Amino acid sequence: MGSTCCAASESWPAWLRRSSRDGRADRFSGPSRWLSSSSRGPGSSKVRHWVRSSRPWAPRKTEPPSKSCSVTFGRSIFLAAARSQRLNDFALHSAFVKRATRKFMPGEHAEDALEAGAAIAATGRGLLFTQLGEAIMGIDAAIAVRDHYLWFFDQIRARNLPAQVSVKPTQLGLDLSFAECERHLQALAAKAEETRSALWLDMEDSSYVDRTLDLYVTLKRNHASTGVALQAYLHRTPSDIARLMALKPVIRLVKGAYDEPKTVAFEKKSDTDRAYFELASQLLRGARTDACTPIFGTHDLTLIARIGEQAKSSGVGKDKYQIHMLYGIRDSAQRRLVGEGHIVKTLVSYGAAWYRWYMRRLAERPANVLFVVKSLFG
Repeated sequence: MGSTCCAASESWPAWLRRSSRDGRADRFSGPSRWLSSSSRGPGSSKVRHWVRSSRPWAPRKTEPPSKSCSVTFGRSIFLAAARSQRLNDFALHSAFVKRATRKFMPGEHAEDALEAGAAIAATGRGLLFTQLGEAIMGIDAAIAVRDHYLWFFDQIRARNLPAQVSVKPTQLGLDLSFAECERHLQALAAKAEETRSALWLDMEDSSYVDRTLDLYVTLKRNHASTGVALQAYLHRTPSDIARLMALKPVIRLVKGAYDEPKTVAFEKKSDTDRAYFELASQLLRGARTDACTPIFGTHDLTLIARIGEQAKSSGVGKDKYQIHMLYGIRDSAQRRLVGEGHIVKTLVSYGAAWYRWYMRRLAERPANVLFVVKSLFG
């Protein structure tokens, strides 16, 4: 049979013979029809049987990409987009893109955020507000941000909102002067206490962790309600939590949404999820003895359920920890959690510098893109 096949194959077109020999026969898409008309004669039925059974033109079977791989790839796309100044400039002038951001923020103005916050508060949820922006370029700009937040705390009190404020240290000039940034934060923390609110320090990329924690340690000594965000995907976070425990810290644990090297942060979603639960367990152990106040900033309902079970088995009541989520994401789940007795707060963002923040929100959970599309066309 082998010699017959070889003889028959010599009558095939030259391009097909070359493809068969060098492994590129998958370029040929219609061998069965061609053989039925062009391979008449002795042994042709055997040739047809061989071709149909071995299918040399068929694409080689490969394993489909894992879900974790797909998520990592999607995350990389959005983080790359966040770094693009050209895309930033385009997005800020695109009515279509601005409309898409309404999934995650009620508007660019403080009044938009305050009005949305009042509606959320009516459902039994607490609030956090943040004005979008980072890495300001001058001392005057940092002062303007400080003054805006001082005014915003007054608005919270005037409207009797159960709200707090979250700021990025780079908005207050951390890149320009550590001392000036610290003074601005001290003023905001004092104002927060005066208005029966609280101040949060957001965590930025890994190059800012040490300076942000230094600021937090100083603020926490004088203003006990001040909180700080820590990122689960950073390898260093377990030791950071351990170091802060002496202060009875208020810690909001998030997964992390910056583009970091693998030596600094986990790359795979599964690794980040595992780290998050381990850190949540570490924080719950502290909460059991009132050594810390843990806040779980995640939209991962499976993870939230596991944390709830861990808290229950550890004897940690629902009044000892909180769940924070973003405006516009899993709103029904937020309401359900409130109904189950959890303390839930919704982060409401506003401001014109929304592009990079928006890309990182999509990077945190690429499935958010589907929600955006539905909101645009549904």
